[in-house]
Amino acid sequence: MPCVYILYSETTNKHYIGSSHKENGLIRLKSHNAGKTKSTKSGRPWIIIKEEYFSDYTSARKRELFLKSGQGRKYIKEACQSG
Repeated sequence: MPCVYILYSETTNKHYIGSSHKENGLIRLKSHNAGKTKSTKSGRPWIIIKEEYFSDYTSARKRELFLKSGQGRKYIKEACQSG
């Protein structure tokens, strides 16, 4: 099932937003923490802070793009402070 996930790195104090066609966020987290993803290699270890599932990848990709926008990053910042 397609999903969007948000990772957080205490090392870099940054978030990473990603999506997957079939794998869930925990499987992708293992890949990120193993250093298999170039863009997240320096932020290890990552923790998963949010995961959302969708019926199709198009919807997941639209959500990922929103979360990577200014409004989406604002949403993440506010959600993390309140949670």
